[in-house]
Amino acid sequence: MTEEKVNVLIIGSGPAGYTAAIYAARAGLNPVMYQGGQPGGQLTITNDVENYPGYPDGINGPQMMVDFQKQAERFGTDVRFGLATQVDFSGYPHKVIIDDKHEITANAVIISTGASAKWLGLESEQRLNGMGVSACAVCDGFFYKGQDVVVVGAGDTAAEEATYLSNICNKVTMIVRRDEMRASKIMQRRVEKAKNIEILWNSETEEVLGKDEVEGVRVVNNVTGEKTEIKATGFFVAIGHKPNTEIFKDFLDLNDAGYIITKSGSTKTKVEGVFASGDAQDFIYRQAVTAAGTGCMAALDAERFLAEKEDELEEEEVAEKA
Repeated sequence: MTEEKVNVLIIGSGPAGYTAAIYAARAGLNPVMYQGGQPGGQLTITNDVENYPGYPDGINGPQMMVDFQKQAERFGTDVRFGLATQVDFSGYPHKVIIDDKHEITANAVIISTGASAKWLGLESEQRLNGMGVSACAVCDGFFYKGQDVVVVGAGDTAAEEATYLSNICNKVTMIVRRDEMRASKIMQRRVEKAKNIEILWNSETEEVLGKDEVEGVRVVNNVTGEKTEIKATGFFVAIGHKPNTEIFKDFLDLNDAGYIITKSGSTKTKVEGVFASGDAQDFIYRQAVTAAGTGCMAALDAERFLAEKEDELEEEEVAEKA
């Protein structure tokens, strides 16, 4: 096991991690970032991003993350490949193991490991990801304005996505596995009030149709066995997200869904010197721009924490000399 000491360690990339890196580097905190299992995060599987400020003509998701990385490196961030596989926040400074072989001791840790969308597991779903298949209606719904789309799911997320899409699309078909929805009553009422939303009960997706882009969906009724093909250009999977926070569960407070709980109005966790940003702690908005905002907050919180630590050490030194 090799060992290394750093001032600020950023775990994970994406808008939150890179923004934290930019602010931390500009503040002279010498941040080291490990990009994680999916460098750049979920935006690397997003073709077009049109709702992030500063890109008037839109931008390709992977290219956007390249731009973020270049900006972080420009100010001196040490960006590295690698995955945090274990942490120990029981003492101070904090310890993080990278790839089960490299131990880092850090004065401050910024977590930006994000969350991963849950998928159905279909080959066609993955093949057409970004070509009509999406896990975010707010991100991609605009591209299907006036078209027919399908939403899979029965919870609040699915109901919210379907309702959002109903305002811009011609028709929204919801595929619900059971004979009832899990969504809250208020969300169900919103779905029911939308005249262009149709619900297929007791139904499951057998295949997403199309060679190079989504052309439709084949659905099977799990009670009768009857199969139906629905014409659609967009296929939105809304069965939830899983935050990438498993390695922190023994040291940080997580909510029931696994998102890191932070102190109100900040990115501070229950452990002094550990901060959480982006989709690892945000289960409400989950947008690139809000992730970037919390990345900025995390870097500022870390900067203030380290400054306070330095003041404490200076006071102790003065007291010892006296």
